[in-house]
Amino acid sequence: MKKILSLILFLGLSVGVFAQGKDFILLKRGANQKSQIRYYPGEEITYLSKKLGYYVTDVITELDQDFIYLRENIITPADILEIDVRNKDPRNRTLRSLNTLFLGAGVLLISVETINSLYQENEFEIDSGVGLTSAILIGTGLALLPVRYKTFKHKGSNRIQIIQMRMD
Repeated sequence: MKKILSLILFLGLSVGVFAQGKDFILLKRGANQKSQIRYYPGEEITYLSKKLGYYVTDVITELDQDFIYLRENIITPADILEIDVRNKDPRNRTLRSLNTLFLGAGVLLISVETINSLYQENEFEIDSGVGLTSAILIGTGLALLPVRYKTFKHKGSNRIQIIQMRMD
């Protein structure tokens, strides 16, 4: 038993010694940690630059204290006006799932009612309550489409920070 515990302790310490910190870009909206988005080196980022005036998609290669080194550009966080977060924000995945749930439930409900009426009565007939419920579900799903978070604007309390976590 002592050998097993000492082996576990040894492995735990050796993993801790060889652990490296990882640099990242932090997009921060207030103090809530759920609204923070992180970009690590090797990830693709789409941003609107002050100098260019249009959105550019590039891959982060390295982070310095003041600069973000991209595959084809070098920028500072102050040069960024907006960052496109449609595919990065985890809250968008929740909204997309909820949207799919409402649309799918509405379509499934109307489909089952149609198939059931054709099978039971040999004619196409939809009950008014089922039709209303299905319309409400589909309408809610369509209303949720534009609710997703699209961009992170670098102004006010929204900040872009470069976080370096190195063990030098």
